[in-house]
Amino acid sequence: MTLSVPSARVVDLRVESVDDVLDRVEQSLQVRLDRDTVLRKRRSVGARTDRDTWVRIERRGLDKIGAQGWNGTECAARLEGIAQPAWQGCVVWRGADEPVMWRADETELLPGMPIGTAVLSEDPKLPDEWWQAFNASLDALAAQDTRRVATPDTVTVTQALVTESIHSVFSGDFDTTVERWVPAHADLNWANMTAPTFSLFDWEDWGNAPRGLDSASLWGSSLAVPALADRVRQERRRDFESRDGKLMTLFVCSKILGPDAHPEDPRLEPARRMAEQIVAELQTG
Repeated sequence: MTLSVPSARVVDLRVESVDDVLDRVEQSLQVRLDRDTVLRKRRSVGARTDRDTWVRIERRGLDKIGAQGWNGTECAARLEGIAQPAWQGCVVWRGADEPVMWRADETELLPGMPIGTAVLSEDPKLPDEWWQAFNASLDALAAQDTRRVATPDTVTVTQALVTESIHSVFSGDFDTTVERWVPAHADLNWANMTAPTFSLFDWEDWGNAPRGLDSASLWGSSLAVPALADRVRQERRRDFESRDGKLMTLFVCSKILGPDAHPEDPRLEPARRMAEQIVAELQTG
């Protein structure tokens, strides 16, 4: 028997009052949040503390919290060989009046500024040392072992999701079966990495995913800057040349080109060209 979980109302924390939430986090973690540094996003709020740490607070509906729980940042603390802010502790509580949970994770401060928004419109001109550290962390992540399953955009990635996402946008007789699943960050974009010192943060959705998901996701976030998108493909070419990497590229393209596509999105044409090329390769290969 499967128990249904009621859906939470859609909330945008960029416009909702969060004063009570910040007060509760301060009391629970015994810390003072610097209200002048509060960074508000749709699903999360962050702020610097008086002990030179960072607290990230997220609201998530119970229907978006699966059997593996909701402790990605905490679980990522045991990963080895990855440049990420050290995890300090957390507080979790259930909303009193609606089916949601709140979670606040405290980590050390980032070693640099986030590179930009999720989708970049200009080249950040990252040095070779940055790309070396980036590759080392992604390679180390893929070599780890976990029973977690990635939840990109809070949706558990499954073979069925991959097949449905790809074939809902791209026609053709080709197999979408994933051959290799490896640990992935699952939200790899330019807003979740720092420079000039490389660090990868926001680990709440990490877990096993098809090989190449992270590389394809970053490539998709770079398409408005062709040279940057080419650099991502060059640095992660082993992922992109693999069959799973090609499927993940189509998976990312399906999000860009799907029914919610914006007609003026500069990524549309390069995503369409790449998708056509990959579909042709998969059909003949």
